[in-house]
Amino acid sequence: MTLSRTEPRPGLRKAPGRPAGGTGSRADERRSRRYRRDARWSPYAFIAPFFLFFAAFGLFPLLYTGWASLHNVSLHDPTHMEWAGLHNFSRLWEDEFFWNALRNTVTIGIVSTVPQLAMALGLAHLLNYRLRGSMFFRVVMLTPYATSVAAATLVFALLFGRDYGMINWALGLAGFEHVDWENGTWTSQIAVSSIVIWRWTGYNTLIYLAAMQSVPDDLYESASIDGASRWQQFRHVTIPSLRPTILFTVVVSTIGATQLFGEPLLFGGSQTGGGSHQYQTLGLYLYEQGWFNFHLGRASAIAWTMFLILLVIGLVNWLISRRLQKSSSQ
Repeated sequence: MTLSRTEPRPGLRKAPGRPAGGTGSRADERRSRRYRRDARWSPYAFIAPFFLFFAAFGLFPLLYTGWASLHNVSLHDPTHMEWAGLHNFSRLWEDEFFWNALRNTVTIGIVSTVPQLAMALGLAHLLNYRLRGSMFFRVVMLTPYATSVAAATLVFALLFGRDYGMINWALGLAGFEHVDWENGTWTSQIAVSSIVIWRWTGYNTLIYLAAMQSVPDDLYESASIDGASRWQQFRHVTIPSLRPTILFTVVVSTIGATQLFGEPLLFGGSQTGGGSHQYQTLGLYLYEQGWFNFHLGRASAIAWTMFLILLVIGLVNWLISRRLQKSSSQ
């Protein structure tokens, strides 16, 4: 008589198993619940430090500054506040130094942003083609960005020196008279703008280069088959493909120009931005009102005015990008 596979052999005991619904299944269920909770809440735990630091060093100072802008507060006694309403904001409309700082900020922003982005676009176009040592040139582009603001500004202050500056020395060799870069209105703004151009051109170059490398090669091949030169390919293929990136760099550069502080402060070594306030930006004016005139409420109003300007810039960026998306989809 043969035993079937389903019948147990005589003399052998069946191995004890775990009953259904017993301890093992409960442990598996607990592990499953822990896994679901971990998968659900772990992403929030990973990003929680950012929000904690943002709340402590970003959101709270913003709200406290907004509250202080509605009061008369002195740096000598910052805990004592007197309600002023919108007086600090209305006073700015009548303050000629505020409008001078705003005008200087706009001028320096335009003088530094337009050449900077134009040069970055051209350099990125050159680096987009195969060059010997292209990686070396990309590293060189980031070197000014990695340099500290203090070191770069002090070097440029020496270069633009009136009596012993290298730029005036070069102008003298060319037959021109020496220029008092710091005390002139346009000359001082050009000098400050040159520092910004030197520091940020390479950074924007790499942004444009990354965007150019994402443009399909088929577009360039089709343009070259049609007889388009490199300049025509740049105008009709590269520029239209980089419109969102160009808009992004324009907005970021505008925000940076609005917050410009270190370069003009270290260039002249004074919070007034020159003897006639000829290159005093909004950041310098805020610094002067809060830490030299001790008007923290007025300085808070300037800070919130700058914040509102940045919100307007962001809104314009959103409207333009939305229109570009509609035009590209059509």
